Amino acid sequence: MVNFIVSSSYLFKQLQVLGNVINNTSTLPILDNFLFELDHNSLKVSASDLETSMSAVLEIDSTSKASVAVPSKKLLDILKSLPDQPITFTIEDNATVDLSTENGKYTIPFYAGEEFPKPSALEDAQQTMVPAEVLSSAIGKTIFATGNDDLRPVMSGVFFQFSTEGLTFVATDAHKLVKYSRTDVTSNEVVEFIMPKKPLNILKNILATIDAEVKMEFNDSNATFSFENYHLICRLIDGKYPNYEAVIPKENPNKLHIDRNMFLNAVRRVAIFSNKTTHQIRLKIAGTELNISAEDLDFSNKGVERLTCDYRGDDMQIGFNAKFLTEMLSNLDSDEVMLEMSLPNRAGILTPIDGLIEGEKVVMLVMPVMLNN
Repeated sequence: MVNFIVSSSYLFKQLQVLGNVINNTSTLPILDNFLFELDHNSLKVSASDLETSMSAVLEIDSTSKASVAVPSKKLLDILKSLPDQPITFTIEDNATVDLSTENGKYTIPFYAGEEFPKPSALEDAQQTMVPAEVLSSAIGKTIFATGNDDLRPVMSGVFFQFSTEGLTFVATDAHKLVKYSRTDVTSNEVVEFIMPKKPLNILKNILATIDAEVKMEFNDSNATFSFENYHLICRLIDGKYPNYEAVIPKENPNKLHIDRNMFLNAVRRVAIFSNKTTHQIRLKIAGTELNISAEDLDFSNKGVERLTCDYRGDDMQIGFNAKFLTEMLSNLDSDEVMLEMSLPNRAGILTPIDGLIEGEKVVMLVMPVMLNN
């Protein structure tokens, strides 16, 4: 008989993080489980969907060794409803695990730990260290701009570009593009790879709350992230990332300087009156006045707002998808933003004017939509 004791809330907190890896539609039943690898006072818990695997090492009280796979949903459900208390896990010979608490005893089945797929070790890996807060900011600022097109898988992830000059993270879905760069953190060698969305979302949520260095290792096909008691390994997206520098217009003489919140809220309100398919809004800029309007002729909907702004450039009218503009403005933290434009058929460039730390730079690009005059 093998047993160990652990705090219920400590275990629940760790399993909640790992549970994000588990795919509810997996064709391999063993992947609906957490793998528990017990080695005296250390318990390694893992979850996998074959593409992404993540593990956490927990400190527990035990004198035993064992490896079992335990149903994830049942375990999370019971732990979620328990108040914080010591919980004793007893692995019985009849392929069940007993969970004993102060007032109750719960029994769930287990499966042989050997059946659980093990992630392969990284060979010929390069490595670099990145502060958790840098990685968290980079993911948060870019991931919303990734695409969902199965025909262009390279655009469904975030492009990591590391060099001795700094780190760059890029995401695009061909309608909008975000380039986030840091010159205050560098890498010893030049590295490029495309990270899928799912592991990035998992990392974003954990990294936001910790203050640690993340050790990143990668080769042509996989990347691993190790920090605190966590270790995540994922398969990279195969393919060549599009040349994003080529689509960022260099000459943008028309510059609109405006309060971000005021602009965002006006776009949100006017967008209510836009066509539900195109989400098209019109920006008409002249002197110190910005007119934002939208019209849906099929339903006789029309909305117009007038804002004061600081504008330098030729009078112009340009159309944007309100949904994209809203997403971009919502993902900036600054009080003031700059929208730079050249022509109504060329991309607009949105950048924060304040709120950045030394060495941090964010460039957002949004494609215009054709206005029907």
